[in-house]
Amino acid sequence: MRSSGKSGGRGNYRGAGNNRDQKQGQGRPRKPRPEERRYDVGPGATKDGPKSGRGASARGGAKGGPQGAKKPQQRGRTAPARPREYEAQIEERNRERYAGKKDLKLPKTFPGAEQEGERLQKVLARAGYGSRRACEELIEQARVEVNGEIVLEQGRRVDPEKDEIKVDGLTVATQSYQFFSLNKPAGVVSTMEDPEGRQCLGDYVTNRETRLFHVGRLDTETEGLILLTNHGELAHRLTHPRYGVRKTYLAHIVGPIPRDLGKRLKDGIQLEDGYARADHFRVVEQTGKNYLVEVTLHEGRKHIVRRMLAEAGFPVDKLVRTAFGPITLGDQKSGWLRRLSNTEVGMLMKEVDL
Repeated sequence: MRSSGKSGGRGNYRGAGNNRDQKQGQGRPRKPRPEERRYDVGPGATKDGPKSGRGASARGGAKGGPQGAKKPQQRGRTAPARPREYEAQIEERNRERYAGKKDLKLPKTFPGAEQEGERLQKVLARAGYGSRRACEELIEQARVEVNGEIVLEQGRRVDPEKDEIKVDGLTVATQSYQFFSLNKPAGVVSTMEDPEGRQCLGDYVTNRETRLFHVGRLDTETEGLILLTNHGELAHRLTHPRYGVRKTYLAHIVGPIPRDLGKRLKDGIQLEDGYARADHFRVVEQTGKNYLVEVTLHEGRKHIVRRMLAEAGFPVDKLVRTAFGPITLGDQKSGWLRRLSNTEVGMLMKEVDL
């Protein structure tokens, strides 16, 4: 009974295997067994094809051996080389395709795109008006004009050296110009260099990448706002009497002062080099006999404010320049150097018709 049980078990196992093979034959192809696999390597390989079966030829590959035959001279290649005739055909076809198309023209995004120059938004970005996207928004808002004409299209090309560019009506300094305001302390000489070794304006701008020069002068003992730039034409016009740029000063004097002092200064004070007139005068503060007065004038003669008040009978103890045209000192501390904003530079240029 035991022997028949064993034989029956084996028979059932084999029968199940045969049924599985039959089912696989009906559907997708059956995966070959290791002893049935074919190999392309080994001493049994022939020109007609690889030898089948196990043995020395099957021991050359891992997990069933290599998948395809590779000749020794083809090892390491990812793709077979193309014939020279095929390469020549491709080259000839490309030559015919692009023949006569050497002078290709780029598509025009606006009228006059073929002209030379730089894109307007790039020029504005370099001048400090923000990123190129921010400058494109300025153009979209119709706030930019070139040579008196408002620009609405993007990509307009301009020549920074010839074209007049304005933002909100203020001229843009498109060149590599620099503009600073310095709150000059008392005792500093208004020169960029001093042969006697005294402290001068140049001591505050030694780390600048370009040479700057001062716009006008301040007395050695006078404090306050003085402009520094490398824009020669702007500096010349700001100090020329023709343009009459106003400067404002705060002076400390000792009183009492008469009520008509302001009228006398506006009418003109006789000095040794001619009359000097103030454009504006007011009392800012009074503490006992100490007065802080504000004087505005457009002249730029040497020691002009000190000489006028002294001639009127009120010598100046302390003098501070608080404004030069549209630029004000504000809360800028003594000895501090500040870069002017684009708006301030534009206002300066508008002041002198630049």
